[in-house]
Amino acid sequence: MIILGSTGSIGVATLEIATRFSRRVEALACGRNIALLNQQIQAHRPRFVAIADYADMPLLEPMGAEVFVGSAGICEMIEKAESSLVVNAIVGFAGLEPSLCTQQCGKTLALANKESLVSGGWLLDTSAIIPIDSEHFGLWYLRTHRVLKRLVITASGGAFRDTPLHEIPHKRAHDALCHPNWRMGQKITIDSASMVNKLFEILEAFWLFGCREVEAFIERSSSVHALIEFLDGSTTAHFALPDMRLPIAYAIDPIQAAQSQIIESMDLSQILALSFEPISTDRYPLYGLKNKLLANPKLGIIINASNETAIAHFLRDEFRFGEICAVVLAALEHFASRPELAPESNMLNSYEAIRSLDSQVRMYSDEYIAKTLGKNHRA
Repeated sequence: MIILGSTGSIGVATLEIATRFSRRVEALACGRNIALLNQQIQAHRPRFVAIADYADMPLLEPMGAEVFVGSAGICEMIEKAESSLVVNAIVGFAGLEPSLCTQQCGKTLALANKESLVSGGWLLDTSAIIPIDSEHFGLWYLRTHRVLKRLVITASGGAFRDTPLHEIPHKRAHDALCHPNWRMGQKITIDSASMVNKLFEILEAFWLFGCREVEAFIERSSSVHALIEFLDGSTTAHFALPDMRLPIAYAIDPIQAAQSQIIESMDLSQILALSFEPISTDRYPLYGLKNKLLANPKLGIIINASNETAIAHFLRDEFRFGEICAVVLAALEHFASRPELAPESNMLNSYEAIRSLDSQVRMYSDEYIAKTLGKNHRA
């Protein structure tokens, strides 16, 4: 198998399950955590390794593995490897091109990279994707032949779920990174605090299951991952302790996963104590874009690119948390009427076209931050 994003939390858990299931790891790709990658190379002895930047080559200890560099290198590595399964756990827009390459090579895509679907879901064969996100795995797990009425996924509420509303816009990066339930990467933790993560997961659910009736609720323990309402009036729910090893195991080997205890079972008292809360747009204003995004999924390109840009500035403490929303809304207003984003347009029919628009949005967002926010808004 091939693991992209091997040094992140998903990648580390994937390597654990691969070892447990005696699956050979043929290729690894990571960003800048070369120290951990070197440990993974020593433990798994892959044939191929990919890193993000040539500047890190002196730090790499490939132990005979062929080395590839950059996004083009990752795609070349996917093409050259014999493995039929690619786990894509890359963070951000950078994951889209490897997802497309995986399917173009006829390999199976196990997807943890949200942005592949958010920024280019119409270019992928979504029926052939194995979802690794716990929410979409939960929906997949519950799917039957019955007619769907509505899909429901859950959210933890993030770092500011109990913070007084007037304080949230003024929070700094270190505050947003204090997730109450999970230990995740920086970007996804901040996206959880803003609810952008759930906005993207709703769009993912649309692409994966072909249903525009998708909603999310806050479930504080992260023990209910998904529910499906069926046309016949029944509803089923997927309960499991919050542990990403479960969806990863099913992505690697569903038969072996079903015959193994991957995680601990929940007890009845935990299930009976669960509750659900609506997501307030007063607390999470960007969640108010849900219906607009479902009506025109191509807007995901704009929301994702501006959000990634804003988070990069926010992590450098250049402004406070509330400005992430301001940047995204400004970019959406600026670009939403572009002809290529019209639902009936086929202008965004290639990775190159999407990348061009993504780059324009990032440039606009940088300029907006520099010109509009100014020194008075900086932390």
